[in-house]
Amino acid sequence: MYKLLTVKDIVRIPPKMFTMDPKEAAKTVLRETYEGIYDRDEGVILSIIDVKDISQGLIVPGDGATYHDVIFDVLVWRPEMHEVVEGEVVDVAPYGAFIRIGPVDGLVHISQLMDDYVVFDEKNKQFVGKETRRTLQLGDKVRARIIAVSIKSKVIRENKIGLTMRQPGLGKFNWIEKERRKNKG
Repeated sequence: MYKLLTVKDIVRIPPKMFTMDPKEAAKTVLRETYEGIYDRDEGVILSIIDVKDISQGLIVPGDGATYHDVIFDVLVWRPEMHEVVEGEVVDVAPYGAFIRIGPVDGLVHISQLMDDYVVFDEKNKQFVGKETRRTLQLGDKVRARIIAVSIKSKVIRENKIGLTMRQPGLGKFNWIEKERRKNKG
């Protein structure tokens, strides 16, 4: 789930940035410090949107930089259990498909791809349903639901998101559309 938050912090602006507008200097420092970090409480910090307020600043003896209280807006994304997400298949392996959902990749285990016996076709790098003949391959757009979230690190790629596509309204977009047309007519 995407959220826009207002945050208060202290920013150290080094002397080489004194010629810049203070808000722009603070924004640059905040971006270098926070963007791409996973915060346990809020989620992945995607972007520093704007610096709303910056104080006059203090000089600490022995340090040539200035320290400022700042209030700024950040855009964050946090995976929520049972949230329905849309993404693209970015990698396939014999055990499942990796789906890019926002700033992270989630894994749909082969057992959670569809209500069918699924085989991994190594040659064509795709999954095939035995009875339905449905296929899933790189680049396919899908809708899935988050069923597991394992956050153990501030490094985004080290965390794990488990997904399922074995429910009505989930799966590859053309599967969903065919099912909708079938139920309608």
